[in-house]
Amino acid sequence: MIKGYKGMDKNLRCRGHRYEIGKEYETEKKPIRCTENGFHFCENPLDVFGYYPPADSRFCEVEGDGEVSSDENDSKVAVSKLHIKCEIGLIGLIGAGVKFIMDKIDFKDAAATNTGDSSAATNTGYRSAATNTGDRSAATNTGNRSAATNTGDSSAATNTGDRSAAEVSGKESVAMAIGYESKAAGALGCWIVLSEWEKRIDGYHIKTMKCAFVDGKKIKAGVFYMLSGGKFVKDDKE
Repeated sequence: MIKGYKGMDKNLRCRGHRYEIGKEYETEKKPIRCTENGFHFCENPLDVFGYYPPADSRFCEVEGDGEVSSDENDSKVAVSKLHIKCEIGLIGLIGAGVKFIMDKIDFKDAAATNTGDSSAATNTGYRSAATNTGDRSAATNTGNRSAATNTGDSSAATNTGDRSAAEVSGKESVAMAIGYESKAAGALGCWIVLSEWEKRIDGYHIKTMKCAFVDGKKIKAGVFYMLSGGKFVKDDKE
C-alpha cells in the first residue's frame, strides 16, 4: 500500500475519469507512468502542483496498491488499484507537504546550520536562527523573535515562535510562520503559510490560518507578508 496525494479538476476528474470520495478503483491494464494506463498520484504532496494548479483544483489523500510504475524524476506513480481516501483541500495539501519533508529528515544529527540534502536545521532558543541550503530539507525554529530560512528546492522553513520569520528561496518550497505577529516570504512559485491571532479572556489564540501562492502579482517574490484582518499584507517594518 502506497500513501499519496492526487490532484483533480473542480469536478473530481483526472484524465477523463471522474472519481468519488471513498471509492476504490481497479484496472486490468498494466500501469505505465505518464500514460493513460493506470491511476496516477504523487507520494510527495508538493509534486502535485506540477500537474494541477492550486487555483481551480481539488486535492485528495489516496492509497495505491497492486502493480506500480514509478520514475526517479519526481514522486509521481501509476498503480493498478486506487482508493480515494478523503479530500484535504489546498491548505491540507501544503501541510502534508511540510510534514512529508520533515518526516524524511534525521533530526538526531540536526544542526542549527546545515548544507546537506534531506537534512534539518533546528533551533529552540529565543532570537535565534535556523538555516538550511540542502534540497528536500527543513529549517525549523520554535523560539520567539527568531528566523528560519531555506534555500533548497522542495524544502520547508517553519517557525512557531512569536514575532518571528520564515523565508524560502528554493523551487516549490513552503515558508510557514504561525506565531503571533510573525511573517513569511518566498521566491516565485513557492508558498507562504501564516496565522492571525486574537486576544481572548484566557490569552491569545489563533483566529485564522491561510496560505498563499507566490505568483509575483498578488503575492510578490522575496517580500515578507503578515496576516491581518484575514488578508495578506506587506510587513510595514521591512
